[in-house]
Amino acid sequence: MLFACAIIALIVMLFSHWVYRWRNPKCNGVLPPGSMGLPIIGETIEYLTPYATDDLPPFLQKRISRYGPIFRTNILGQSVVISTDAEVNYRVFQQENNCFELCYSESFTRITGKQGLAGYHGDFHKYLRSLMLKLVSPEALREKMINDMVDNTREHLSSWSKLGKVDAKDGTDELLFKLAAEKMLGYEESKARKKLRECYSTLMDGLISIPLNFPGTAFYACLQGRKKAMKVIKDIFEMRRSGNHTKRVLVDHLLEEIEKEDTFLNEEIAMDLLFLFLFAAHETTATVMTLTLRFLNDHPNVMAELKREHEKILKMRETKNSRVSWKEYKSMTFTHMVINEVVRVINVAPGIFRKVLKDVEIKAGELSMKETKSGYLLVFVSARDCVLRFRRTNRLSAGQFSSEFTFQKRICDAIIYCVLQN
Repeated sequence: MLFACAIIALIVMLFSHWVYRWRNPKCNGVLPPGSMGLPIIGETIEYLTPYATDDLPPFLQKRISRYGPIFRTNILGQSVVISTDAEVNYRVFQQENNCFELCYSESFTRITGKQGLAGYHGDFHKYLRSLMLKLVSPEALREKMINDMVDNTREHLSSWSKLGKVDAKDGTDELLFKLAAEKMLGYEESKARKKLRECYSTLMDGLISIPLNFPGTAFYACLQGRKKAMKVIKDIFEMRRSGNHTKRVLVDHLLEEIEKEDTFLNEEIAMDLLFLFLFAAHETTATVMTLTLRFLNDHPNVMAELKREHEKILKMRETKNSRVSWKEYKSMTFTHMVINEVVRVINVAPGIFRKVLKDVEIKAGELSMKETKSGYLLVFVSARDCVLRFRRTNRLSAGQFSSEFTFQKRICDAIIYCVLQN
Protein backbone atom coordinates (compact mmCIF):
# COMPACT_ATOMS: atom_id res chain seq x y z
CA MET A 1 0.00 0.00 0.00
CA LEU A 2 2.82 2.36 0.92
CA PHE A 3 4.63 1.51 -2.32
CA ALA A 4 1.50 2.24 -4.37
CA CYS A 5 1.09 5.61 -2.66
CA ALA A 6 4.72 6.43 -3.38
CA ILE A 7 4.26 5.58 -7.07
CA ILE A 8 1.11 7.72 -7.28
CA ALA A 9 2.88 10.60 -5.52
CA LEU A 10 5.81 10.31 -7.94
CA ILE A 11 3.46 10.34 -10.94
CA VAL A 12 1.65 13.41 -9.56
CA MET A 13 4.97 15.18 -8.99
CA LEU A 14 6.24 14.36 -12.49
CA PHE A 15 2.95 15.45 -14.03
CA SER A 16 2.95 18.70 -12.03
CA HIS A 17 6.55 19.37 -13.06
CA TRP A 18 5.65 18.69 -16.71
CA VAL A 19 2.68 21.07 -16.55
CA TYR A 20 4.86 23.71 -14.88
CA ARG A 21 7.57 23.39 -17.54
CA TRP A 22 4.88 23.57 -20.21
CA ARG A 23 3.47 26.78 -18.81
CA ASN A 24 6.92 28.27 -18.21
CA PRO A 25 9.06 27.31 -21.21
CA LYS A 26 12.81 27.86 -21.08
CA CYS A 27 14.23 30.64 -23.19
CA ASN A 28 17.72 32.12 -23.24
CA GLY A 29 16.23 35.45 -24.25
CA VAL A 30 13.36 37.53 -22.85
CA LEU A 31 9.86 36.21 -23.50
CA PRO A 32 6.79 38.46 -23.40
CA PRO A 33 3.88 37.66 -21.06
CA GLY A 34 1.23 35.17 -22.12
CA SER A 35 -0.24 31.74 -21.52
CA MET A 36 0.76 28.42 -23.04
CA GLY A 37 -2.72 26.97 -22.53
CA LEU A 38 -3.35 23.28 -21.99
CA PRO A 39 -0.54 20.73 -22.35
CA ILE A 40 0.01 19.51 -25.94
CA ILE A 41 -2.92 21.35 -27.54
CA GLY A 42 -2.03 24.74 -26.04
CA GLU A 43 -4.57 27.39 -27.04
CA THR A 44 -5.23 25.91 -30.49
CA ILE A 45 -8.95 25.29 -29.94
CA GLU A 46 -9.65 28.92 -29.11
CA TYR A 47 -7.34 30.07 -31.90
CA LEU A 48 -9.25 28.02 -34.51
CA THR A 49 -12.73 28.89 -33.21
CA PRO A 50 -14.76 30.53 -36.05
CA TYR A 51 -15.91 34.11 -35.56
CA ALA A 52 -18.42 36.29 -37.37
CA THR A 53 -16.61 39.61 -37.60
CA ASP A 54 -14.41 41.50 -40.05
CA ASP A 55 -12.30 42.85 -37.20
CA LEU A 56 -9.39 41.18 -35.45
CA PRO A 57 -10.16 37.63 -34.24
CA PRO A 58 -11.46 37.48 -30.65
CA PHE A 59 -8.46 35.27 -29.83
CA LEU A 60 -6.13 38.20 -30.58
CA GLN A 61 -8.35 40.92 -29.11
CA LYS A 62 -8.62 39.12 -25.77
CA ARG A 63 -4.86 38.62 -25.44
CA ILE A 64 -3.92 42.08 -26.66
CA SER A 65 -6.11 43.61 -23.95
CA ARG A 66 -4.60 41.29 -21.32
CA TYR A 67 -0.92 41.10 -22.29
CA GLY A 68 -0.33 43.92 -24.75
CA PRO A 69 0.61 43.84 -28.46
CA ILE A 70 3.25 41.10 -28.03
CA PHE A 71 2.53 37.85 -26.20
CA ARG A 72 3.52 34.19 -26.12
CA THR A 73 1.27 31.18 -26.57
CA ASN A 74 1.17 27.66 -27.97
CA ILE A 75 -0.87 26.92 -31.09
CA LEU A 76 -0.82 24.14 -33.68
CA GLY A 77 1.57 22.14 -31.51
CA GLN A 78 4.22 24.89 -31.45
CA SER A 79 5.35 27.47 -28.91
CA VAL A 80 5.20 30.88 -30.55
CA VAL A 81 5.42 34.59 -29.92
CA ILE A 82 2.64 36.59 -31.56
CA SER A 83 3.33 40.20 -32.40
CA THR A 84 0.70 42.80 -33.23
CA ASP A 85 3.23 45.59 -32.88
CA ALA A 86 3.71 47.28 -36.27
CA GLU A 87 7.22 48.45 -35.39
CA VAL A 88 8.32 44.96 -34.30
CA ASN A 89 6.78 43.37 -37.38
CA TYR A 90 8.56 45.82 -39.64
CA ARG A 91 11.92 45.13 -37.96
CA VAL A 92 11.43 41.37 -38.29
CA PHE A 93 10.67 41.62 -42.01
CA GLN A 94 13.60 43.97 -42.58
CA GLN A 95 15.98 41.37 -41.12
CA GLU A 96 14.76 38.60 -43.40
CA ASN A 97 17.45 35.95 -44.08
CA ASN A 98 19.73 37.67 -41.57
CA CYS A 99 18.25 37.19 -38.11
CA PHE A 100 15.00 35.56 -39.23
CA GLU A 101 13.96 33.04 -41.84
CA LEU A 102 10.55 32.22 -43.23
CA CYS A 103 9.13 28.95 -41.92
CA TYR A 104 5.76 27.23 -41.64
CA SER A 105 3.83 25.17 -39.11
CA GLU A 106 4.50 21.44 -39.07
CA SER A 107 1.00 20.67 -40.35
CA PHE A 108 1.39 23.05 -43.30
CA THR A 109 4.82 21.65 -44.24
CA ARG A 110 3.77 18.01 -44.08
CA ILE A 111 0.61 18.60 -46.09
CA THR A 112 2.05 20.82 -48.83
CA GLY A 113 5.26 18.78 -49.08
CA LYS A 114 8.72 19.26 -47.60
CA GLN A 115 10.19 19.39 -51.11
CA GLY A 116 7.91 22.21 -52.27
CA LEU A 117 8.60 25.90 -52.81
CA ALA A 118 7.88 26.75 -49.17
CA GLY A 119 10.68 24.54 -47.90
CA TYR A 120 13.60 26.28 -49.59
CA HIS A 121 15.44 29.56 -49.21
CA GLY A 122 18.09 31.58 -50.99
CA ASP A 123 19.32 30.68 -54.48
CA PHE A 124 17.45 27.38 -54.68
CA HIS A 125 14.19 29.12 -53.82
CA LYS A 126 14.88 31.66 -56.59
CA TYR A 127 15.56 28.78 -59.00
CA LEU A 128 12.23 27.11 -58.17
CA ARG A 129 10.43 30.45 -58.50
CA SER A 130 11.89 30.90 -61.97
CA LEU A 131 10.38 27.56 -63.01
CA MET A 132 6.92 28.54 -61.75
CA LEU A 133 7.16 31.93 -63.47
CA LYS A 134 6.97 30.13 -66.81
CA LEU A 135 3.25 30.04 -66.07
CA VAL A 136 2.58 33.27 -64.14
CA SER A 137 5.15 35.75 -65.40
CA PRO A 138 3.71 39.10 -66.62
CA GLU A 139 4.73 38.15 -70.17
CA ALA A 140 2.92 34.79 -70.03
CA LEU A 141 -0.18 36.40 -68.54
CA ARG A 142 -0.20 39.20 -71.11
CA GLU A 143 0.38 37.05 -74.17
CA LYS A 144 -1.81 34.04 -73.48
CA MET A 145 -3.27 33.57 -69.99
CA ILE A 146 -5.54 36.63 -69.97
CA ASN A 147 -7.49 35.30 -72.97
CA ASP A 148 -7.85 31.86 -71.38
CA MET A 149 -9.07 33.48 -68.16
CA VAL A 150 -11.71 35.47 -70.03
CA ASP A 151 -12.94 32.40 -71.93
CA ASN A 152 -13.05 30.29 -68.78
CA THR A 153 -14.93 32.97 -66.85
CA ARG A 154 -17.46 33.48 -69.65
CA GLU A 155 -18.08 29.74 -69.81
CA HIS A 156 -18.84 29.53 -66.09
CA LEU A 157 -20.92 32.70 -65.99
CA SER A 158 -23.02 31.30 -68.83
CA SER A 159 -23.62 28.05 -66.96
CA TRP A 160 -24.42 29.91 -63.71
CA SER A 161 -27.03 32.05 -65.47
CA LYS A 162 -29.10 28.91 -66.04
CA LEU A 163 -29.16 28.01 -62.35
CA GLY A 164 -31.57 29.32 -59.72
CA LYS A 165 -28.74 30.15 -57.33
CA VAL A 166 -25.00 29.61 -57.08
CA ASP A 167 -22.77 29.03 -54.07
CA ALA A 168 -20.21 31.78 -54.56
CA LYS A 169 -17.29 29.99 -52.87
CA ASP A 170 -17.86 26.63 -54.54
CA GLY A 171 -18.54 28.23 -57.92
CA THR A 172 -15.43 30.41 -57.95
CA ASP A 173 -13.37 27.52 -56.61
CA GLU A 174 -14.49 25.32 -59.51
CA LEU A 175 -13.85 28.12 -62.02
CA LEU A 176 -10.31 28.72 -60.78
CA PHE A 177 -9.41 25.05 -60.34
CA LYS A 178 -10.43 24.19 -63.90
CA LEU A 179 -8.15 26.83 -65.40
CA ALA A 180 -5.20 26.15 -63.07
CA ALA A 181 -5.35 22.37 -63.58
CA GLU A 182 -5.46 22.73 -67.35
CA LYS A 183 -2.54 25.18 -67.47
CA MET A 184 -0.34 23.31 -65.01
CA LEU A 185 -1.12 19.67 -65.74
CA GLY A 186 -3.13 19.56 -68.95
CA TYR A 187 -5.81 18.02 -66.74
CA GLU A 188 -9.54 18.22 -67.48
CA GLU A 189 -11.75 17.29 -64.54
CA SER A 190 -14.75 16.44 -66.74
CA LYS A 191 -12.75 13.79 -68.67
CA ALA A 192 -10.67 12.38 -65.81
CA ARG A 193 -11.43 9.08 -64.09
CA LYS A 194 -9.86 10.22 -60.82
CA LYS A 195 -11.25 13.55 -59.66
CA LEU A 196 -8.35 15.75 -58.57
CA ARG A 197 -10.50 18.55 -57.15
CA GLU A 198 -12.10 16.16 -54.67
CA CYS A 199 -8.63 15.39 -53.27
CA TYR A 200 -8.13 19.07 -52.45
CA SER A 201 -11.52 19.48 -50.75
CA THR A 202 -10.23 18.50 -47.29
CA LEU A 203 -7.03 20.55 -47.40
CA MET A 204 -8.20 23.79 -45.77
CA ASP A 205 -9.59 21.95 -42.72
CA GLY A 206 -6.29 20.28 -41.92
CA LEU A 207 -3.79 22.80 -43.24
CA ILE A 208 -3.98 24.82 -40.02
CA SER A 209 -4.45 22.16 -37.36
CA ILE A 210 -2.62 20.19 -34.70
CA PRO A 211 -0.56 17.57 -36.59
CA LEU A 212 -2.22 14.50 -35.06
CA ASN A 213 -2.13 11.79 -37.72
CA PHE A 214 -4.81 9.26 -36.83
CA PRO A 215 -8.31 8.56 -38.26
CA GLY A 216 -10.95 11.09 -37.30
CA THR A 217 -8.67 14.13 -37.22
CA ALA A 218 -8.68 16.89 -39.82
CA PHE A 219 -4.94 16.46 -40.27
CA TYR A 220 -5.33 12.77 -41.11
CA ALA A 221 -8.09 13.48 -43.65
CA CYS A 222 -5.90 16.17 -45.17
CA LEU A 223 -2.93 13.81 -45.55
CA GLN A 224 -5.17 11.23 -47.20
CA GLY A 225 -6.36 13.88 -49.66
CA ARG A 226 -2.74 14.79 -50.40
CA LYS A 227 -1.83 11.14 -50.98
CA LYS A 228 -4.64 10.75 -53.54
CA ALA A 229 -3.79 14.04 -55.26
CA MET A 230 -0.11 13.10 -55.52
CA LYS A 231 -1.10 9.78 -57.13
CA VAL A 232 -3.09 11.65 -59.79
CA ILE A 233 -0.22 14.10 -60.37
CA LYS A 234 2.27 11.21 -60.66
CA ASP A 235 0.05 9.50 -63.24
CA ILE A 236 -0.07 12.73 -65.21
CA PHE A 237 3.75 12.95 -65.07
CA GLU A 238 4.02 9.47 -66.58
CA MET A 239 1.41 10.22 -69.23
CA ARG A 240 3.03 13.51 -70.27
CA ARG A 241 6.47 11.90 -70.30
CA SER A 242 5.44 9.07 -72.61
CA GLY A 243 2.97 10.94 -74.83
CA ASN A 244 3.37 13.39 -77.68
CA HIS A 245 1.38 16.48 -76.74
CA THR A 246 1.03 19.47 -79.03
CA LYS A 247 -0.35 21.70 -76.28
CA ARG A 248 2.46 22.35 -73.79
CA VAL A 249 1.69 23.01 -70.14
CA LEU A 250 3.78 23.68 -67.03
CA VAL A 251 4.41 20.01 -66.26
CA ASP A 252 6.12 19.64 -69.67
CA HIS A 253 8.59 22.41 -68.81
CA LEU A 254 9.32 20.75 -65.46
CA LEU A 255 9.91 17.36 -67.10
CA GLU A 256 12.37 18.96 -69.52
CA GLU A 257 14.19 20.56 -66.59
CA ILE A 258 14.39 17.21 -64.75
CA GLU A 259 16.10 15.62 -67.76
CA LYS A 260 18.90 18.21 -67.85
CA GLU A 261 22.30 17.06 -66.59
CA ASP A 262 23.09 20.12 -64.45
CA THR A 263 19.63 20.51 -62.90
CA PHE A 264 18.79 20.66 -59.19
CA LEU A 265 15.25 19.54 -59.91
CA ASN A 266 13.96 16.01 -59.42
CA GLU A 267 10.51 14.50 -59.83
CA GLU A 268 9.66 14.62 -56.11
CA ILE A 269 10.36 18.35 -55.89
CA ALA A 270 8.46 18.99 -59.14
CA MET A 271 5.40 17.11 -57.89
CA ASP A 272 5.40 18.99 -54.58
CA LEU A 273 5.71 22.27 -56.50
CA LEU A 274 2.67 21.49 -58.62
CA PHE A 275 0.65 20.21 -55.66
CA LEU A 276 1.23 23.43 -53.68
CA PHE A 277 0.83 25.80 -56.59
CA LEU A 278 -2.41 24.20 -57.75
CA PHE A 279 -3.80 24.53 -54.23
CA ALA A 280 -2.72 28.17 -53.91
CA ALA A 281 -3.97 29.08 -57.39
CA HIS A 282 -7.57 28.16 -56.67
CA GLU A 283 -8.28 27.97 -52.92
CA THR A 284 -6.90 31.30 -51.70
CA THR A 285 -8.04 33.23 -54.77
CA ALA A 286 -11.53 31.75 -54.51
CA THR A 287 -11.74 33.04 -50.93
CA VAL A 288 -10.72 36.52 -52.05
CA MET A 289 -13.26 36.51 -54.90
CA THR A 290 -16.08 35.31 -52.65
CA LEU A 291 -15.44 37.99 -50.05
CA THR A 292 -15.09 40.60 -52.79
CA LEU A 293 -18.67 39.80 -53.82
CA ARG A 294 -19.81 40.14 -50.23
CA PHE A 295 -18.05 43.45 -49.66
CA LEU A 296 -19.39 44.87 -52.93
CA ASN A 297 -22.89 43.92 -51.83
CA ASP A 298 -22.29 45.73 -48.52
CA HIS A 299 -20.89 48.86 -50.26
CA PRO A 300 -23.19 49.80 -53.18
CA ASN A 301 -21.27 53.05 -53.78
CA VAL A 302 -18.10 51.06 -54.52
CA MET A 303 -20.07 48.74 -56.79
CA ALA A 304 -21.50 51.71 -58.68
CA GLU A 305 -18.01 53.15 -59.23
CA LEU A 306 -16.78 49.78 -60.51
CA LYS A 307 -19.65 49.63 -62.98
CA ARG A 308 -18.83 53.12 -64.25
CA GLU A 309 -15.20 52.19 -64.82
CA HIS A 310 -16.04 49.02 -66.74
CA GLU A 311 -18.85 50.61 -68.77
CA LYS A 312 -16.39 53.30 -69.84
CA ILE A 313 -13.96 50.61 -71.05
CA LEU A 314 -16.75 48.86 -72.98
CA LYS A 315 -17.76 52.10 -74.71
CA MET A 316 -14.20 52.66 -75.93
CA ARG A 317 -13.94 49.22 -77.56
CA GLU A 318 -13.92 48.91 -81.31
CA THR A 319 -15.30 45.35 -81.14
CA LYS A 320 -18.07 45.03 -78.61
CA ASN A 321 -17.71 41.31 -77.75
CA SER A 322 -13.91 41.15 -77.80
CA ARG A 323 -11.95 39.77 -74.86
CA VAL A 324 -10.46 41.96 -72.13
CA SER A 325 -7.10 43.21 -73.41
CA TRP A 326 -3.97 43.70 -71.32
CA LYS A 327 -4.22 47.45 -71.93
CA GLU A 328 -7.79 47.48 -70.60
CA TYR A 329 -6.75 45.44 -67.57
CA LYS A 330 -3.95 47.89 -66.75
CA SER A 331 -6.36 50.82 -67.08
CA MET A 332 -8.71 49.48 -64.37
CA THR A 333 -7.40 51.82 -61.68
CA PHE A 334 -10.36 51.67 -59.33
CA THR A 335 -10.75 47.92 -59.82
CA HIS A 336 -7.16 47.38 -58.69
CA MET A 337 -7.78 49.57 -55.64
CA VAL A 338 -10.82 47.50 -54.68
CA ILE A 339 -8.93 44.22 -55.04
CA ASN A 340 -6.00 45.54 -52.99
CA GLU A 341 -8.35 46.69 -50.26
CA VAL A 342 -10.13 43.32 -50.10
CA VAL A 343 -6.78 41.52 -49.89
CA ARG A 344 -5.65 43.91 -47.15
CA VAL A 345 -8.81 43.50 -45.13
CA ILE A 346 -9.28 39.72 -45.24
CA ASN A 347 -5.64 38.53 -45.23
CA VAL A 348 -6.18 34.95 -46.39
CA ALA A 349 -3.01 33.82 -44.59
CA PRO A 350 -3.77 33.75 -40.84
CA GLY A 351 -0.20 34.56 -39.98
CA ILE A 352 3.43 34.53 -41.02
CA PHE A 353 5.97 32.34 -39.27
CA ARG A 354 9.60 33.28 -38.72
CA LYS A 355 12.42 31.15 -37.34
CA VAL A 356 15.19 32.83 -35.35
CA LEU A 357 18.58 32.26 -37.00
CA LYS A 358 20.79 34.02 -34.45
CA ASP A 359 20.65 35.97 -31.20
CA VAL A 360 18.64 39.13 -31.66
CA GLU A 361 17.05 41.80 -29.48
CA ILE A 362 13.80 42.82 -31.10
CA LYS A 363 12.48 45.26 -28.52
CA ALA A 364 14.74 46.46 -25.72
CA GLY A 365 13.77 44.91 -22.37
CA GLU A 366 10.59 43.35 -23.79
CA LEU A 367 11.54 40.79 -26.40
CA SER A 368 14.88 39.19 -27.25
CA MET A 369 15.43 35.77 -28.76
CA LYS A 370 18.37 33.46 -29.09
CA GLU A 371 19.04 30.68 -31.52
CA THR A 372 18.26 27.32 -29.97
CA LYS A 373 20.29 24.18 -30.61
CA SER A 374 17.65 23.05 -33.09
CA GLY A 375 17.41 26.52 -34.62
CA TYR A 376 13.65 26.27 -34.26
CA LEU A 377 12.52 28.98 -31.89
CA LEU A 378 9.57 30.43 -33.77
CA VAL A 379 8.27 33.94 -34.12
CA PHE A 380 4.69 34.08 -35.30
CA VAL A 381 3.75 37.40 -36.86
CA SER A 382 0.09 37.67 -37.73
CA ALA A 383 -0.39 39.30 -41.10
CA ARG A 384 -3.62 40.97 -40.02
CA ASP A 385 -1.85 42.54 -37.05
CA CYS A 386 0.02 44.84 -39.40
CA VAL A 387 -3.23 46.78 -39.83
CA LEU A 388 -4.48 46.54 -36.25
CA ARG A 389 -5.27 50.24 -35.94
CA PHE A 390 -6.25 50.74 -39.56
CA ARG A 391 -10.01 50.82 -40.07
CA ARG A 392 -11.76 50.34 -43.36
CA THR A 393 -13.65 53.25 -44.88
CA ASN A 394 -15.93 53.53 -47.88
CA ARG A 395 -13.44 55.91 -49.51
CA LEU A 396 -10.68 54.23 -51.48
CA SER A 397 -7.64 56.25 -52.41
CA ALA A 398 -4.25 55.51 -53.93
CA GLY A 399 -1.54 54.65 -51.42
CA GLN A 400 -4.07 53.54 -48.80
CA PHE A 401 -3.23 49.87 -48.88
CA SER A 402 -0.87 47.63 -46.93
CA SER A 403 -0.71 44.23 -48.58
CA GLU A 404 0.85 41.01 -47.33
CA PHE A 405 2.24 40.64 -50.85
CA THR A 406 4.55 43.64 -50.45
CA PHE A 407 5.10 44.04 -46.71
CA GLN A 408 7.73 41.33 -46.62
CA LYS A 409 10.77 40.74 -48.81
CA ARG A 410 9.71 37.36 -50.20
CA ILE A 411 7.13 38.44 -52.78
CA CYS A 412 4.20 36.18 -53.63
CA ASP A 413 5.07 34.46 -56.91
CA ALA A 414 1.53 34.62 -58.27
CA ILE A 415 0.42 38.09 -57.21
CA ILE A 416 -0.38 39.27 -60.76
CA TYR A 417 -2.06 35.95 -61.56
CA CYS A 418 -4.33 36.28 -58.51
CA VAL A 419 -5.18 39.93 -59.16
CA LEU A 420 -5.90 39.20 -62.82
CA GLN A 421 -8.28 36.39 -61.84
CA ASN A 422 -10.24 38.78 -59.63
